[in-house]
Amino acid sequence: MGKHGLRGKHLVWDWNGTLLDDTSAVIGATNAAFAEIGLEPITLERYRELYTVPVPKFYERLMGRLPTDAEWIVMDGAFHRHYRPRAEGCGLTLGAAELLAARQDSGFTQSLLSLAPHAELIPLVRRHGIAERFVRMDGRVGDSTDGKSGHMVRHLAALSDVPADRVVVIGDAADDAVAAAHVGAKAVLYTGGSHSRASLERVGVPVVDSLTEAVAVAEELV
Repeated sequence: MGKHGLRGKHLVWDWNGTLLDDTSAVIGATNAAFAEIGLEPITLERYRELYTVPVPKFYERLMGRLPTDAEWIVMDGAFHRHYRPRAEGCGLTLGAAELLAARQDSGFTQSLLSLAPHAELIPLVRRHGIAERFVRMDGRVGDSTDGKSGHMVRHLAALSDVPADRVVVIGDAADDAVAAAHVGAKAVLYTGGSHSRASLERVGVPVVDSLTEAVAVAEELV
């Protein structure tokens, strides 16, 4: 099949809201954090309409202004403090484990790229029993509020022999598609996470309602 054959196609998976079905935990943690700083609670529907990366821009949409540096530190710390215990009770998205295993068994490669803190991401992925499905797993290192584009550059650079034009990013956020385009890769966006279908469709890449469909579409894209 040549260098762009069976093993040439590579998937980069997002974690939160994509492989991990944690939307309820995110909303719960968001509202618990909001309560600490006097913001009104937010519904799932409003969250999905307003959510964006970098996250301070999301707070700007809610507050009418960007949070100050001091406010952001409080907000971010409160969110993660409330999110961690909730995430422990979250399962994988329906069919995720089977899809990852089947794709690995077929000789394809895949990796995991998340803006979740790296030190917290890796143990959680391991506890779900899927770490061995990935050739590489990268979470966020440091306190950067930037989106995923620079992170994606570093991630692909660390993967050997994976040309960007044979990569498809599967995620639940517009930022996943932005990061894919930044490196010349394709993207498929899944509606089960942080964004509404309407907001995802404005991005201009394929939008799907299941991970099974996401993988099928990804195979067609490359």
